[in-house]
Amino acid sequence: MTTVPTSEVSVSKTTIPPAEDRPFVWIDGNMVPKSQAVISVFDHGLLYGDGCFEGIRVYQGKIFKCDSHLKRIYRNAEDLHMMRQTEGFPYTIDEMRTVMEQCVEANELADGYIRLVFTRGFGNLGLHPFKCPRPTVICIADSIRLYPQEMYEQGMKVIIAKRPRTPNECLSPMLKSLNYLNNIMAKVEAIDAGCLEAIMLSTDGKVGECTGDNLFIIKDGELITSPIEVGMLDGITREFVKSELAPVCGLRVTEKVLEVSDVLAADEIFLTGTAAEIIAVAQVEDTIISDGEGPITRQLRTKFREIVSGPNVPTN
Repeated sequence: MTTVPTSEVSVSKTTIPPAEDRPFVWIDGNMVPKSQAVISVFDHGLLYGDGCFEGIRVYQGKIFKCDSHLKRIYRNAEDLHMMRQTEGFPYTIDEMRTVMEQCVEANELADGYIRLVFTRGFGNLGLHPFKCPRPTVICIADSIRLYPQEMYEQGMKVIIAKRPRTPNECLSPMLKSLNYLNNIMAKVEAIDAGCLEAIMLSTDGKVGECTGDNLFIIKDGELITSPIEVGMLDGITREFVKSELAPVCGLRVTEKVLEVSDVLAADEIFLTGTAAEIIAVAQVEDTIISDGEGPITRQLRTKFREIVSGPNVPTN
């Protein structure tokens, strides 16, 4: 296997692989072309979905909310008891930050997307997690686009999934695990309905989030989102909108448990996510919410783009 040691990831032009073999992918200390980026078939991330991940944006070569993403994935690694494995967890948060920066540099990314993955690692065919000596750590730095650009101006249609969110008592959605089947099956419902997203409800019918994005409604000029306890991921972009973006725009944010009726009666709806950023929802099922992107959603999205394209991309 051809590898580029992490100490040499600022590669010269002569060692950068051809376009069809990019991006470089970092796997447990080695930077390899994507065609050689492999893990064992005995890795418990593959066998059981045993692991966690983060999706992280890169703007102007800077890793957006890097510290927040790292804190969340290490919290999730703790929740999965990865530090209890025989050899412990192999990298500190500071070392992982350096790895991501090296991946961005090696792939010459200005604007892009990082997928950071922690799996349980190599083991046997049994469930016992501590038969895996150490986790596998993967860092991919590439590009991503979830939705076509015109959808940001026209707004998107979503459905309400018939499949409810996994209850917190079974597996908290705050654990961004490698097992995304609950979300994927709801996503299939959306695709079969000709949409790209679906709102997921708790088992008692409360509005949480979508399959891959958090959800806000706007009513009478106020931003409203359900609290995390309803059952959703504690989204980094969601928190950025709540604590930083909305105050800058002079907007009030309230957390309250949303019913489907609240969503259908909203003046505007928008979704937030690392890959999606901020995108309007113009229609829910057969109910028209707005004629394209509403004015407050546009204000927030414009301010977001201004911040991430400006000189001070937030990295904390």
